[in-house]
Parts: sequence; structure tokens; C-alpha cells
Amino acid sequence: MQYLRTPESCFDNLEGYSFSANYLQVDDFEGGTLRLHYVDEGSKEAPVVLMMHGEPSWSYLYRKMIPPVLAAGYRVIAPDLIGFGKSDKPTKRSDYTYQRHVDWVRNVLTQLDLHDVTLMCQDWGGLLGLRLVAEHADRFARVCAANTMLPTGDHQASEAFMSWKNFSQEVPEFPCGGIIKGATTTDLSPAVIDAYNAPYPDESYKEGARQFPTLVPVTPDDPASDVNRAAWQQLSQFNKPFLTAFSDSDPVTAGGDKIFQKLVPGCAGQPHTTIENGGHFLQEDQGEALAGVLIKFIRSTS
Repeated sequence: MQYLRTPESCFDNLEGYSFSANYLQVDDFEGGTLRLHYVDEGSKEAPVVLMMHGEPSWSYLYRKMIPPVLAAGYRVIAPDLIGFGKSDKPTKRSDYTYQRHVDWVRNVLTQLDLHDVTLMCQDWGGLLGLRLVAEHADRFARVCAANTMLPTGDHQASEAFMSWKNFSQEVPEFPCGGIIKGATTTDLSPAVIDAYNAPYPDESYKEGARQFPTLVPVTPDDPASDVNRAAWQQLSQFNKPFLTAFSDSDPVTAGGDKIFQKLVPGCAGQPHTTIENGGHFLQEDQGEALAGVLIKFIRSTS
């Protein structure tokens, strides 16, 4: 598989992001391997919090949450999905499929042999992370879901999502930093916007970011629909603690928290919360507040 690797110099002096780089080699399904980057901070003996990002962000999105979670005594692992951040970027859009992304991230669980994991997921971090929870429930202790979903295509996608999907396919230059800026409630500095653009020196690095919106199941016969339905069957039996912490200003995922609360047994009795003054990328808007909710949740269910 042909891929691009963002020069390390692109990540020099990023505002608020000074974490050490770690890498795994993952199968490219064509006889070779790809390099997957992940942040790994804290004691190897501490309970693990797996922070999963979505589209078109990368582990930089969690820079405000990592320090307080570390200070609370936990180990934080925050991977960059293949095609994003410091991970390798296959050059063909057809190289990216929903199943391949699940399998690539599965390596974080298996190669690092993670157990008793708390999943913190948002956007595609949930579309991938919740599949892993369904398929490897024994490795997870609890879930905190924020502004995410696990669609099967059996229900009509929101107008906001379809507008985003159309935009993502039609815009001549895919503005990763601008997309983050447009889905937050706070003003982002030029340095922060530059950090979200850093993984992509030019458009050829953005094939994964371009492809992601097309991989969301929006029809019942989507290639991922059956496996996501099967995942829901498992989640409908997931009795471990499951907390929703959606924001108050995200039209794309609004109402998704109520679906989880209705269908996942582990949601019962949990202090579900709404993060105020947060857009789709609530980690950017209210990272410290979300970290506080997450820490309290872990402590109360340990």
C-alpha cells in the first residue's frame, strides 16, 4: 500500500502539545505495514484511559484533557487514526474502509495488551471505539461517550450530517483546521488552527479525511450496517458503567445521548451530563470540564 508520512518538522513547537511519540506497526492488508502513532503518558501500572478522536482531528484534540487525567493517577493512551495526525496516510481513498479502521485501532488494544480500559470517545472515536467495546467487552471497564454515535443506516441521517458530508466531498481544498474552528463555540487562535492543519502539508495527505464522511452508514445496506447492528446487539447487553457527556451545541449528534441511555443497560443510574458551551469538538471548547466529568465518573465506578 502506498502511503505518505508527514515530516516530523511539521509538528515542531505545537501549542500545548509536547507529548512523546510512540508507534505501532499495523497490517496494511496488502502485504506491508503502516505506522500508527499514539500518545502514551502516565504509569504503565495505572488504569488506562483510551482517548479516541474523530474527523478531521487527531490526538492534539485531547491536549487539554490529558494533563488533568494524568494528575488524577491514570495512564492516557491517545492514538492517531491511520490517515490522521502523526500516523501514516495511505494515498488512495479506496484504502480506507470502516472495517480497516476498526482493525487498525484494534492493534492498540492487542499489541499493548490493554485491560480494564476506560474508553473516552467522540465523533469517529465512537464509531470505532464502540465497535471495539462490542467485540472486546472483556477489555473495557467503562465508557464515556461524547458527541458520537454508532449508526446502522436504519434511520435517516440528520440534515446537519448530510450537509457536512456534501461539503466534505465538494470543497476544493479540505480545510481541516477551518472545520475544527467552524464546529467549536470558542475562538481558536491561529496557532491552534495551524496545529490541526499540521499533519497535512498538502491535499495529497488528506485522502483519509476526505473519505471518512462517506464511510458513515446512511442506508440499511451499507457495508458496515450489519456489523454495526451486531455491535448494538452486544451493547444492548453491556452492563458496565456507560456515561454520556454530550455538549449543548452540536447539531450533528444532538439527541444521540438519549439513544445510548435507552439502549445500553450500563447507562442506568449514571450521572449523564450535558457539557455547556461546547460545540461538536467539545474537547477543544471545554476540555478541562470534560476531563473533570471523566475523572469523577471513573472514581465513582471503580
